[in-house]
Amino acid sequence: MTTSPPAWIPQDARSPLDDKLGIEVVDYSPDRLVATMPVSGNEQPFGLLHGGATCSLVETIGSWAAVIGAGPGNRAVGVELNASYLRPATEGTVTAVCTPVRRGRTLATFLIEVTDGCGRPTASARLTCAIAPA
Repeated sequence: MTTSPPAWIPQDARSPLDDKLGIEVVDYSPDRLVATMPVSGNEQPFGLLHGGATCSLVETIGSWAAVIGAGPGNRAVGVELNASYLRPATEGTVTAVCTPVRRGRTLATFLIEVTDGCGRPTASARLTCAIAPA
């Protein structure tokens, strides 16, 4: 891990869905959050990474970015998710890199690029979160 989560985030702040899917945030840099997820166990019936699993990965990393950007005492909830699937992932681990498009007082938008183990793009997404007091 290059950048640790902010000290104000509880140590046990982890979603049960993230546990089920194997999502791990590996870098909490506010300008470039990174998370990984295994393909194994997250496939659709034809052996490809399930689009819903990809969207969960995207929502997780984008929501973390929104919460970190909003700061302590605030929360973030997704209000729009747009995802395009570019290439199937069939094995290994996918990596999501989240960068801010705009951080506002009440809305924050992020671009999330997902790649396979060879660095090839598998999905591109945009997530907008509403920011509100916790």
